Amino acid sequence: MDFHFYYTAGLLLLMVVLLVREWFSIEITVFGILMLLVIGEVITLKEAFDGFSNEGTLSIALLFIIAGALNNAGVMNTLGTALYGDGRESVGRKLLRLLPPVSALSAFMNNTPIVAVLTPATRNWATKYNLAASKYLIPISFAAIMGGMCTLIGTSTNLIIHGLMIEEGLEGMGFFEIGVIGLPLALAGIFFIIVFGHHLLPDNKEHLVELGENTREFVIELKVHRGYQGIGKTIEDAGLRHLEGLFLFQIERKNQFIAPAPPDARIQLGDRLFFTGLPKTILDLQRTPGLELTRDSHFDLKQYNSSNIKTFECTISPGSPLVGRTVRDSDFRNTYSAVIIAIHRHGERVEEKIGDIVLKAGDTLLLLAKKNFRQKWYHSKDFYLIAGGDEIPSKPRWQMYSTIAVYVIMVLLAALKVLPLVSAAGLGVIALVGLRIVGGAEMREMIDLRVLAVIGISLGIAVAARKSGVAAALAGQIVDFSSGFGAVGVLTGVYIFTSACNLLITRNAAAAVMFPIAIAAANEIGADERAFAVAVAIAAAASFATPISSPTNLMVYGAGGYTFKNFMKIGIPLQAMIGILALVMIYWFYL
Repeated sequence: MDFHFYYTAGLLLLMVVLLVREWFSIEITVFGILMLLVIGEVITLKEAFDGFSNEGTLSIALLFIIAGALNNAGVMNTLGTALYGDGRESVGRKLLRLLPPVSALSAFMNNTPIVAVLTPATRNWATKYNLAASKYLIPISFAAIMGGMCTLIGTSTNLIIHGLMIEEGLEGMGFFEIGVIGLPLALAGIFFIIVFGHHLLPDNKEHLVELGENTREFVIELKVHRGYQGIGKTIEDAGLRHLEGLFLFQIERKNQFIAPAPPDARIQLGDRLFFTGLPKTILDLQRTPGLELTRDSHFDLKQYNSSNIKTFECTISPGSPLVGRTVRDSDFRNTYSAVIIAIHRHGERVEEKIGDIVLKAGDTLLLLAKKNFRQKWYHSKDFYLIAGGDEIPSKPRWQMYSTIAVYVIMVLLAALKVLPLVSAAGLGVIALVGLRIVGGAEMREMIDLRVLAVIGISLGIAVAARKSGVAAALAGQIVDFSSGFGAVGVLTGVYIFTSACNLLITRNAAAAVMFPIAIAAANEIGADERAFAVAVAIAAAASFATPISSPTNLMVYGAGGYTFKNFMKIGIPLQAMIGILALVMIYWFYL
């Protein structure tokens, strides 16, 4: 053991301390350690940054773009509508409806963007029905993690191990190879959460601002068309009665007004429903199938392109030509190339039809308009305040179908081994660009550079662990401690050590650091290297016990109002159960 050994071991220990203490961001910590390893001549500059050309890293970057395109096309929002019920079922039944599809989706799509989309959607749904989002966000993160263990592309951890196996001279991981173990683990984990786990989660509810005299309420008028699922149902049964942040205050039927709208009133075809609510709730409401705003010649409000069409809130100025004119007579759509979704008038509720409302100075309009609306009208006397509104991803329907088709073709090419995953993903990105579904600016927003930076740098640190002898020494310690139990004992030692690393550092860093240790341990006892590589992949991916071990856990950490102990309370027993089952199956299939 020379200077490089002790120098590297000391830096790795320092890295763990810094990551646990969170004195610096993760990427700064690992980059600093990498630079110190280069300065100490443990690795060369080329070796330090070879991880950025690793096949797994490149695949992750390309999959970020494809996943982002699916999100922007509204695929996740469409699926989200089908996933969530009306809030009347028990927590266990809601989770039974929600978790299996999340896991299934995560098996074929990187779990980070899935949880990124479902987190705000779950919070909105929970708030809408006065539920505790904290009962669902950790389960969604865990279900996505477990689904990611079922295929090669399900999680970045699998892709990292896949790339490292190729660099080690082993055959890369098959598309469904890890699913033989991952699928039973996912089913067992979901069962645990549905039956036992949710009882261990806190009941943290958040409420929208209650509608009242001081609320900045907007009024929206929607007409009931064929296709609305609430036709023939009472307001109560249609789920329109107890919506937080939204209130159905009157119905117009055959030129007669029903006000206030009683909960037992049945919704009929052709009814005009008048709601008052907060901007975000109104934006969600106007996208409900079968509830239509006025017909518009500029763009379809149900499938507009959110890259070109944005939401704005603008306040009418005293000198505006709109003052004193009705919405219908103002020719607003042709003049401003925008659609009025809702109107807010401070101090009073506007109860006329939207087209009949006489606009006044100070009225605030919620609009859908072309993205240059603010730039074009900011200095106009027509409005004295224009602000960007809430964003809801939306694309024309043909783009959604095209994006799904590109994704399915990419999966088939990789699964059938027609092309390597990185080539199939690259071809998919080229197709999306060629179809003008994504552009350069969108791609830059879709790629999570922080995640890629941590992965690439972690691979460089893993090289240092191997070159310095630290990996071999740790492998030797694991073998010495557990060799009395044979290959299964050493495999268990590698799994437990990887899980322990996972509690302290990110799963990708744990996978990169532990891979060379696992291969060294397998070589020392003459066991199948593939079994040990799969054990590291599962142990690193099964990151449940702390929020810092997984990006998806971090996403829901603040959103659900969780504490560190909340993760440990449900995560430790789940991680232990998954570990025992994984070791049994890895031993059965490989050893």
